[in-house]
Amino acid sequence: MAKDRSQRDDYTTPLRRLLLGVLCLCLLAIFLVWRIDSPRVERFRAQVTDKVVPNMSWAMVPVTGAINLIRDFQSYQRLAEQNRDLRDELRQMQAWKEAALQLEQENARLLDLSNVRLDPRLTYITGVVMADSGSPFRQSVLLNVGARDGIVDGWAAMDGIGLVGRISGTGEATSRVILLTDAASAVPATIQPSGQGALVAGDNSAAPILDFLENTDLVRPGDRVISSADGGVFPAGLLIGQVAADPSGRLRVRLAADYERLEFLRVLRHHGTEAISDPGNIVAPLAPRDTAQSEPAGDE
Repeated sequence: MAKDRSQRDDYTTPLRRLLLGVLCLCLLAIFLVWRIDSPRVERFRAQVTDKVVPNMSWAMVPVTGAINLIRDFQSYQRLAEQNRDLRDELRQMQAWKEAALQLEQENARLLDLSNVRLDPRLTYITGVVMADSGSPFRQSVLLNVGARDGIVDGWAAMDGIGLVGRISGTGEATSRVILLTDAASAVPATIQPSGQGALVAGDNSAAPILDFLENTDLVRPGDRVISSADGGVFPAGLLIGQVAADPSGRLRVRLAADYERLEFLRVLRHHGTEAISDPGNIVAPLAPRDTAQSEPAGDE
């Protein structure tokens, strides 16, 4: 068995060398033929190409498929990058759209404030709502205007439609507005067209109570409620809302102001009536000096 293996090795080694030499000669011959610049050789190369290349198309199928696969992958990468860029641009456009909508809403609020017709004798300061109380037991908001802007406690605050509340507490740069819905709020009002006097009292609900009516039979749901000048609390004629009845039949006020979107408030400069320096004069005026001096003399 060992001799047979050695004989096979002796035959296969020279055969491999021979085949390798023949292959090298063939390749050298093909190289030389392909490099020779002669019309006859050129025609021969053309004939060989016509015979061999069409029959070798099956061999190019894997290569062509691989090339197409690489191109498709590169195209997919470009599409993925474009898709990512488009998503980023879409997010930016959505952010710009949201900003534009907010600016549009703010512009609408400011236009509403500008369109409200007030008494020409009244001036106002427009402030931005910074925060609310966040408590169901205290209805108030904070404005970015205060004592440095001339804000005084008791002044009325309105949005673009109706009365919102009054100033209750001022700081140097901020002030707090107690809303009409707060339980501590009570505003003298007039019901139109009957002219009935009433008090709009908050109870921490969305619709304040209409209290102390002179004659409830003259008041109907839908009647207009405006502020009165009683007590010098607010200027007369400020729109508060409309009369409404709750399920129990109690009269309330459906407020005209949009409490869900309080962004800008107009603080009215209202100095009220003349301040009373001596309350005793309301009961009895001071007697003239000569009369006061003559009375003791008469007693004597």
